[in-house]
Amino acid sequence: MRPTRFLMISLLIAGPTLSSPCALAQGLPPGLAGQALQQADPATLAALVGSLGPGAVASATGNAATTAPVPNGMAAPTLPSIVPTLATPLATAIDAGAPPVVPGAMSPLDSAANLASPVFGARLFTGAFARAGSARFNPDYMVTPGDRVVLRLWGAFQFAQVQTVDPQGNVFLPNIGPVALGGVRNADLQRVVAGAAAGTFRSNVYVYAALAEAQPVRVYVGGFVRRPGLYDGTSMDGLLHYLDAAGGIDPDRGTFIDVEVKRGSQVRARVNLYQFLFRGLMAPVALADGDVIFVGPRQQTVTVTGLANNPNIFEFPRQSHPTTADVMLLAAPQPAATHIRITRMTGPVRNVEYHPIAQAGAVPVADGDTLEFTADKKAGTITVRIEGEHDSAQEYVLPYGARLGDLLRQVHFSDRSDEASIQLFRQSVHDRQKTMLETSLRSLEQSVLTARSGTNEESQLRRNEADQVLAWIDRARKVEPIGQVVVGHGPTRDDLLLENGDLLRVPTRDGLVLVSGEVLFPNAVAWQPGLDAQAYVARAGGFTPNGAHKRIVVAHADGSFEDVAPTSQSLRTGDELLVLPRLDTKSRQMWKDITQILYQLAVSARVVLGL
Repeated sequence: MRPTRFLMISLLIAGPTLSSPCALAQGLPPGLAGQALQQADPATLAALVGSLGPGAVASATGNAATTAPVPNGMAAPTLPSIVPTLATPLATAIDAGAPPVVPGAMSPLDSAANLASPVFGARLFTGAFARAGSARFNPDYMVTPGDRVVLRLWGAFQFAQVQTVDPQGNVFLPNIGPVALGGVRNADLQRVVAGAAAGTFRSNVYVYAALAEAQPVRVYVGGFVRRPGLYDGTSMDGLLHYLDAAGGIDPDRGTFIDVEVKRGSQVRARVNLYQFLFRGLMAPVALADGDVIFVGPRQQTVTVTGLANNPNIFEFPRQSHPTTADVMLLAAPQPAATHIRITRMTGPVRNVEYHPIAQAGAVPVADGDTLEFTADKKAGTITVRIEGEHDSAQEYVLPYGARLGDLLRQVHFSDRSDEASIQLFRQSVHDRQKTMLETSLRSLEQSVLTARSGTNEESQLRRNEADQVLAWIDRARKVEPIGQVVVGHGPTRDDLLLENGDLLRVPTRDGLVLVSGEVLFPNAVAWQPGLDAQAYVARAGGFTPNGAHKRIVVAHADGSFEDVAPTSQSLRTGDELLVLPRLDTKSRQMWKDITQILYQLAVSARVVLGL
């Protein structure tokens, strides 16, 4: 086993000749590749990562959406410092039996990296073109030397043969002579052969001609592709087939707008893949044995972000002078976009320009610029929904800057409406409450994980307590705040600015008090004047063994709240009484943090989460 492992590590060191970690597993016992990777030093792993090519590290770890590609030319001391963490996922992928790279087929790593690339056009190459067979019945295919043609004549003259088109582009028919088929469209093949036969046989001879198979060819794919090499196919297979088989154009280095097809020193065709991507145009190029598909270096690029239908990295010819209008044709800004922010990198200095879209059409852009489409326009109107106990419409369209009083003057309340306890729910408040809760939970998590112990016994106790608290933190993270705003009373209530998407709820005078939390039977209890908080708890079955008798929060219907004593008689109809749990922790700081979070949950989400 040890000599084989040494061979494995030697293969890793020779990384530039390998196309993917899947290739390392070929011919090795299960688990051996993973062992070698896990025992390899950082320099060895760096060689492996370098062999995968830009972007493939993300694919190898199965997290292409969040792992940045390996920058070209990364210094040797830097790369080994980041790749040791890849040993385990790479080993797992190999030992799991990932399919080996088959010549002429797209590597799963290349496919995943292309899908994750922000470069426009990279997603063309996911293996679909390489898997597709040659289009044998393509009517526009031009017959070339080496193609095989089925020829049949019957009637007064009998002949049946499959002939290969000779280097001069001819086939030979008895009594007829050479028939020129080179450059004839597949759809015209029958007509050309029948016309040649008609020159010799005036009648009673019938002709059938069809393309049997295209010429087998081997095409070189070179330049800035992921896996340059020599690939088998047929003369019917198109340019995209061979590029796909080579892993696609390297999005970080190769050009998508000037792909050359060469035969010897002659450039037979230049293909701009943007024509195919935007207009569906692909000039037919019949490839012959020994032809070269060459992908040159990437030219000017502009990055598009923000409110665009195509937020990608776009490429422009090196000698061109693109403008924002050219970029907008490719990026397709969304209707909501009103302005363009242009970030220009001039050496170490970053310059930012800001233009309205309507006036930015002729603004030049340069290689490396970033364009962000933004919406910089105040909303003309907002929409507010009102639910609950009222006799009015449920949705209102108000001018931007409308206040709560403007809305309430349009609402018709019923006899059952509790106008003094109007509830307002807002998405932005929900988001802030969620952020504050997450901040508190992270602080608690850090204090739990960094707590110190003096003895082994104390360490075990701390560990058990930490497991319990961490499980509680996971539960707390799943709680969603309700986003309620404290509306208040009097003139200040009517001055509250409304936001688009606000939800108002008019409570019903139902004469109930909700009792929840650490009580035996959480329930709704009929409100009675003069009853204190402890009496309401008693009507809900009393405190649970985990209930804290002196930790009761009352959430009022209007969003306000207060911490009350068991003897408090400040409850009113529509209130919610929440009994918090008793805490028993060894750390005073932890106790304070959990108490704070318990109150946050009670106030923002009306939830009591026992520890």
